[in-house]
Amino acid sequence: MTLPRGESPRRSRAVVADAVVPSNWTDARWRGRVRGRLLAWFSHNARRLPWRDDPTPYHVWVSEIMLQQTQVATVVDYYQRFIAAYPTIADLAAADEKQLMRLWEGLGYYRRARSLHAAAKRLVETSGGVFPESYDEVLALPGIGRYTAGAILSISRDQRLPVLEGNTVRVYSRWIGLRQDVATAAAKQTLWGVATAMLPRVGSSRFNQAAMELGALVCKPKGPLCDQCCVRAECQAHRLGLQDQIPGKVTKIEYQSRREFAFVIPVDGGGFLLARIPDGQRWAGLWDFFRWTDGDVPDAAAAAMALTRRSGIDVRPTRQLMTIQHAVTRYRITLEVHLADAVRLADVAGNPERLRVVAREELAHWPLNTTGRKIARMLTDQQDAAATKPIVRRTARAKVRPPSD
Repeated sequence: MTLPRGESPRRSRAVVADAVVPSNWTDARWRGRVRGRLLAWFSHNARRLPWRDDPTPYHVWVSEIMLQQTQVATVVDYYQRFIAAYPTIADLAAADEKQLMRLWEGLGYYRRARSLHAAAKRLVETSGGVFPESYDEVLALPGIGRYTAGAILSISRDQRLPVLEGNTVRVYSRWIGLRQDVATAAAKQTLWGVATAMLPRVGSSRFNQAAMELGALVCKPKGPLCDQCCVRAECQAHRLGLQDQIPGKVTKIEYQSRREFAFVIPVDGGGFLLARIPDGQRWAGLWDFFRWTDGDVPDAAAAAMALTRRSGIDVRPTRQLMTIQHAVTRYRITLEVHLADAVRLADVAGNPERLRVVAREELAHWPLNTTGRKIARMLTDQQDAAATKPIVRRTARAKVRPPSD
């Protein structure tokens, strides 16, 4: 084995052993050095974020839910609009679901918004809209897991609770040179232990935010900026040259191709037919044009027949309007959008909770999924939808990350 210059065999064996069975984090002096350097770095490098300006439990809660599987740069504007619309838990509890989902539109993972709404309603009913101080009570709220509960109470109330999410999993794994797959129970137990041991006696709020910030700005998933890292001298992965291998690579997703169909159905007298997406389906709670997503069908005619049998609405496609390429979880989807024959208002009336006729000029105000919004924009951008020429649009393929909780 070739040793680094100046490295003794005894020292090298100790380093390699630590890499296999991480133990540096059990040393209080090591933890103190890392903690001090991290907090000093955070004092000069913390980003100015709106939820940090006034870190009430409600503000931190909303921001943490939005930040699940979503980057900070995307969240900031959504957060500011959300808090402006619903400045208190009581305001959120009283929100109209259609307005709430429209405000959330584009953030994705819409179940998060519905869980926020449900939790706010529960808090108004049980505590008059006051956010709880107990970890167990917070953990019991809809949409909140171990990480989120700890983050809310740590950041907003400085409770001594660990935070383990995407950034800190990566940071702590590299600090201690963890070679295990971080998805395993043993690795998770080790990392929760590290996250807890690293907390200072007071000031857990700043420490947890600093660790997350280091992961976001410096200790990145690819190409970590080790030369800019305040704790590189204490980082086991850096010392071993393993910062690009730790944590281990996430299992590569095998994407599947799918073909789906959407139908723009005019209604006699004006407007287009929209259907509310039921619970348990993709984009539940939003509204959409008639769409077939369940299983392979040979063409638009077959998809229209299947929708007719399911809905009782006579769907008769006439011609294709556009094609949208997009990605959802592990699927790469080709969505064909077809114009259909108009239906009579009398045939679709009577079930406003499931079906609505929406005027062209009102489509912009309805909560739609991303591809539904593209269809609506196509319709509103054209004076005559029937004159629309077939076009192809491609959307960016979203990165899929595992839930934080």
